[in-house]
Amino acid sequence: MAGVGARLKVDIEEKAFRTSNGATIEVLRDLRFEVGQGEFACILGPSGCGKTTTLRILLGLDREYQGSVQLPGLSEASIGAVFQEPMLLPWRTVEQNVRLAMPKHLREANLDGLFSTLGLSKMRNFYPGELSLGLARRAAIARALAIEPDILLLDEPFVSLDEPTAQQLRHMLLSVWSERPTTALMVTHNLQEAIMLADRIIVLSDRPAHVIGTFDIRLPRNYRNEQVKADLLRSFNTRFAGPGGVP
Repeated sequence: MAGVGARLKVDIEEKAFRTSNGATIEVLRDLRFEVGQGEFACILGPSGCGKTTTLRILLGLDREYQGSVQLPGLSEASIGAVFQEPMLLPWRTVEQNVRLAMPKHLREANLDGLFSTLGLSKMRNFYPGELSLGLARRAAIARALAIEPDILLLDEPFVSLDEPTAQQLRHMLLSVWSERPTTALMVTHNLQEAIMLADRIIVLSDRPAHVIGTFDIRLPRNYRNEQVKADLLRSFNTRFAGPGGVP
């Protein structure tokens, strides 16, 4: 899993789990895709197809698979991760949580701009228990980006939020990411979210998951108004409708 190139390259021949009764559940089979340097890609697929398992493999949390992955970076890749749960240390303030994740050479860096963009300037000294879920998710995003990662991995970071809050966080994420575009891969069930955020949507099949196609969006995000997004949605549904497609 050494990061030796600018692109993320995934080639997972097989990933399976063994159940308590000895049965084998094959989750991934011949899963292959790439994400270019500075590209924001979304993984979209049926529930339970193995999207989160793929992220766990990229994070090094699951090494029981056949195949290989190449992470961006010149040596050992720096990975920023945002999970469904913020996973903040409750006895640390927002700023302490963020700085604790930073490498030593960055630990004294000025975070004013990052906190300002994410609307956290007045919450730096708050503890996680004093934050709403939306604010806690902002802190988790700040923690992932403050390390200046080679790759950013996000596992449904806006799930369970009300839509206005989720939309606000999507715009904030784009604002921060656009200032220093890094290779990003996000798992989502939300096609409209993917159309708003992504340069490329990687569409997976049902389990065992493999790539059934990619949907490239070359239009700059500032041109993706509601009409354009509706047109992209129709194009996507036309291409991936029917057996094997994504509902």
